[in-house]
Amino acid sequence: MKLSDRAAHADSLLAFESAWRTQGVTAGMDEAGRGPLAGPVVAACVVMPPEPVLPWVDDSKKLSEKRREALYDEILQTALQVGVGIVSAADIDRLNILEATRAAMRKAADQVCADFFLIDAVTSLSLAGQEVPIIRGDAQSYSIAAASIVAKVTRDRLLREMDARYPGYGFAQHKGYGTAAHIEALKKLGPCPEHRRSFIGHFVV
Repeated sequence: MKLSDRAAHADSLLAFESAWRTQGVTAGMDEAGRGPLAGPVVAACVVMPPEPVLPWVDDSKKLSEKRREALYDEILQTALQVGVGIVSAADIDRLNILEATRAAMRKAADQVCADFFLIDAVTSLSLAGQEVPIIRGDAQSYSIAAASIVAKVTRDRLLREMDARYPGYGFAQHKGYGTAAHIEALKKLGPCPEHRRSFIGHFVV
C-alpha cells in the first residue's frame, strides 16, 4: 500500500473516534497474548494526539514485525500517555484468561488519565472513565490500533527474553503460541515455569 493510502487509512481510523475526542481525553486499549500456551498477557492503554497522525498505525496483526517495532518507538515518542499492564502465566492459571486480561487492562488504564476508554471488545473493567467496548476495535480505532502495537511489541520482547531463559522451546519464534514445533518441544521437555498449566493439559502426557 502506498504511503498516501496508508495516511488516508490512518485518518479514517482517527475519524472513527472523533465523537469521543470532541467530548474529552480518549484512550485506546488492547491486549496481546490471550491465546498462547505460555507467557504473560499484556495490555496497553494509549492516548494519541490528533496530530501528527502516524500513517502506518493499524491493527498490529496486519503489520510485519519490523514495522511494529518501528511504530512502537514512534508511538512512544508521539503519545500523550501510555500505560502497560502485564499479568503472568501463573496468574492466568489462577484467575482464568478473561479475568487476567481484565486485570492487565486495569493495570494499564491505572497509568492513564482519560474520560473515555475505547476498548477492543472487553467489558466490565470498572475504570475511572467511560468504557466503550468496540468489536474488532483494533481495525477501526486509531487509538486502539496504537495500543495493539504497544501491547504486541512489549509481549514479543518479553518472549524473546523468555527464550534466552528457557532455551529449546522456540519462544522467540512462536511467541508462546501452540505451533507444531512448540507442542513437540513441550512434549519432549515438559512445561517450563512460564507455561500456562490450564492451557497445556492435553498436550502433556
